[in-house]
Amino acid sequence: MIIRKTEAKDLNEISKIYSKAKEFMRLNGNPNQWKGDYPNAFDAEEDIKNGIGYVCEDEGEIVGVFAFKIGIEPTYNKIFGGKWLNDLPYAFVHRIAVSSHGKGIVDFCFNECFKRFPNLKIDTHRDNIPMQKVLIRNGFSYCGIIYLGSGEERLAFHKTSN
Repeated sequence: MIIRKTEAKDLNEISKIYSKAKEFMRLNGNPNQWKGDYPNAFDAEEDIKNGIGYVCEDEGEIVGVFAFKIGIEPTYNKIFGGKWLNDLPYAFVHRIAVSSHGKGIVDFCFNECFKRFPNLKIDTHRDNIPMQKVLIRNGFSYCGIIYLGSGEERLAFHKTSN
């Protein structure tokens, strides 16, 4: 598997992966995290424009998609019921989705992100138990609760080499 920057030609496949991910969430007790049309090809296109869109390929097939950015995520400025592992510069991952589960795709993506910047933060919905298990398995620690701009609660996780 490899990680590469997302390109415009990938948008149709990314839309399919996001649709599969939404269905997986609904079938696994998480109907509220990605509601309606979010995320979609427009979000992936914005990630391309902002230089933060990535896909995971396996033998030329796109099997995963995510946004990865080194910098500040404003919703991470305040954390409740806990604290981040450190206050050092960090990278964060958003909108990670895979074409199929149980094949180590998410693990590979997280490991590659961590290699690129070994102070990594992410958040997920309280009902997204599969993602919480993946995060713990990949060495992330639960740190507390953050709130999105919409006011929605998310569980915050952090992995660091420091």
